[in-house]
Amino acid sequence: MKAIIDRAIPYIKGVLEPFAEVLYIDGCDFTPREVAHADLLIIRTRTRCDKSLLEGSRVRMIATATIGFDHIDLEYCAAHNIRVVTAAGCNAAGVLQWVSATLALLSAHEGWSPNERTLGIVGVGNVGSLVERYAREWGFKVLLCDPPRKQREGGDFLSLEEVAAKADIITFHTPLDGSTHHLIDDSLIDTIPARSVIINASRGEVASTEALLKAPQRLCIDVWENEPAISPALLDKAFVSTPHIAGYSAQGKANASSMVIAAVAEEFSLPLRGWYPTQVTPCPRKPITWEDMCRTIGQHCDLRGESDHLKGHSEDFELIRNTYNYREEYF
Repeated sequence: MKAIIDRAIPYIKGVLEPFAEVLYIDGCDFTPREVAHADLLIIRTRTRCDKSLLEGSRVRMIATATIGFDHIDLEYCAAHNIRVVTAAGCNAAGVLQWVSATLALLSAHEGWSPNERTLGIVGVGNVGSLVERYAREWGFKVLLCDPPRKQREGGDFLSLEEVAAKADIITFHTPLDGSTHHLIDDSLIDTIPARSVIINASRGEVASTEALLKAPQRLCIDVWENEPAISPALLDKAFVSTPHIAGYSAQGKANASSMVIAAVAEEFSLPLRGWYPTQVTPCPRKPITWEDMCRTIGQHCDLRGESDHLKGHSEDFELIRNTYNYREEYF
């Protein structure tokens, strides 16, 4: 068995070596020549897995240590019996704490309390549901938009236009697919009041860069079109600007590696089920008051400092992302 692993995935080195020939390379260096004789690819979002990479290979499984799968051609993989697994939900608490830090920064800057604001959440999956739970506990009025869940479950989900028109802050946590590409466009921005705030911690292509550049709203952005070659003008404009690290907590990364190894163990009958990095202590969800969160979040997630650093070193986007000091989850 041969495995090729993105060298930037933490905690995983040495785990598969007793059972496989393992090659670690940069995510952008996966080539048809490299993968031709591989049985397993363990990747991140920087590796595009499609016909051009996979044709003629013996790849049997692709495991991505990320929550999304927009970098993988699922139809091609299904047609060629390549199993695809993701680490869905692995970093939900990390993103929650990035959003919490954003809300705390906005509150301090704009001078409001949660009971004075309506928070719209677009995409109420693993991340959005967690943001909803804490936002309600803190006193925000919460509006939800999730068309797939509305179709499956009914319930109190609103249309995107209703949420956009009514929310003081609108935060996006959708996957990237045909229905969400450029979901944030000129038309939607015209629907959102100019005094409102737009937060995007989903995927860069969920928002049109051109539309955001014209938007009168305050912008808080973690994900960007064309990463790592992001728009300098949009970077300069954003109130919060971080290099796609919203989910970069130690626990989130450990969860991702653990979930990937569990799937690999199942597929290849390896004695690794239940493996979890010994370097990381899991953090269960626990309540925290708004006041305590605002008082402590900066020690764990310094968005002002991180934004200033990225604005001053935009050419190092990928380096900053790949060498990020993973945050510790604490609620």
